[in-house]
Amino acid sequence: MLEERQTMRKTFEIPLDIPDVTIEKVETDRYGDFVITVKSTVEGTHCHTCGMKITKVYGYDHEITLRHLSILGRKTSIRLRPGRYQCLYCDGTPTTTQQLSWYTPRSAYTKAYEEHILLGVVNSTVQDVCMKEDIGYEAVMGIIDRHIQSEVDWDQFSRLDVVGLDEIALKKGHRNFVTIVTGRMDDETVILGVLSDRTKITVKRFLSRIPPKLRKTIKAVCSDMYDGFIHAVKEVFSKQVKIVIDRFHVAKLYRKGLDTLRKQELRRLKTELSAEEYKRLQGVMWALRKKEEDMTDEDKDLLERLFVHSPQLKVAYDLCNTLTKIFDKYMTKRSAKFQLKNWMKRVKDSALHCFDTFVKTLEKWMDEIANYFRDRQTSGFVEGLNNKIKVIKRRCYGILNVKHLFQRIHLDLSGYALLA
Repeated sequence: MLEERQTMRKTFEIPLDIPDVTIEKVETDRYGDFVITVKSTVEGTHCHTCGMKITKVYGYDHEITLRHLSILGRKTSIRLRPGRYQCLYCDGTPTTTQQLSWYTPRSAYTKAYEEHILLGVVNSTVQDVCMKEDIGYEAVMGIIDRHIQSEVDWDQFSRLDVVGLDEIALKKGHRNFVTIVTGRMDDETVILGVLSDRTKITVKRFLSRIPPKLRKTIKAVCSDMYDGFIHAVKEVFSKQVKIVIDRFHVAKLYRKGLDTLRKQELRRLKTELSAEEYKRLQGVMWALRKKEEDMTDEDKDLLERLFVHSPQLKVAYDLCNTLTKIFDKYMTKRSAKFQLKNWMKRVKDSALHCFDTFVKTLEKWMDEIANYFRDRQTSGFVEGLNNKIKVIKRRCYGILNVKHLFQRIHLDLSGYALLA
């Protein structure tokens, strides 16, 4: 009796969670891994030629062994010998091997195990999953290719509120740019496309493939000031879709003008001031870049000392802050254009040249930049996704295949929702 109780304590049951089979035998191999032999409980199959349901047994096919989810940390395999059935409806009475729902033909893994692998790849790397699961790199890539689309499926969307366009370099320091196309619906960001380059013709071709019913739901396209993106959007969409040039790209450009003048003035002051006086100006770069509300008393004193020696820099600094305040205000597009034009007049009257490039850009894209004030839309969701893509690239030591990059972005964004 004691022996029996001790034996009972050493065993327990867990569900296999595989439908349409009965377990015939459970054993361990020489490595201590589990091998579970099962038999199908489904009668018949469908003829691969005519599609009719057939039930005449014609024997069994070769035995197959499929990797399944581990049990108690041990590798587990499912062993099955599929039945073959003969079709009496087709000429020559061909035979068809039965295929069950829980595995994919010609795959060495059950569907449950393939989903486990995909979840492992989310926010990780293929190589890392290979080492943890002791399977080959090509095997993991094959699982990804079977389950994760390599381009967008438009049928999954009922609407596209805002579309974002931006480019990233596949290799740091190299100019092999690809275009990232994203969508924004409520609080959700989705990947729509990874295009092989950023030329207008490539972007236009992709945007033209958006189904007409979805195109009608697009309210805005957010982009930087790259001509290829903006002209592609204008040629594909009607005037009902507004193009919004991101305010942070605009801010980066006008602040670059201030930064250029700062460098010029500090080079001049280094030659004109004593070493002790020049040393008192250390840190002005960070002080100039801070928002006024974030400045400390030390920052303010530092800028006062700087502006005594460089009145021009004071004028440029005030112009930058004025433009930032314009973008911070809630106003109509018409009022915004009026204030932006007044700002450009002030720049021209100041005789400063550090904003020349920005003023030309502002004149060229005035309408698209002022569109920001209609709904205050930005490319923040695009930049957020770009940061995630950079993490993916660093984690994977670069992904040069655009289809694989799309799959990895899609998997990281939607993997848990799709598979959990």
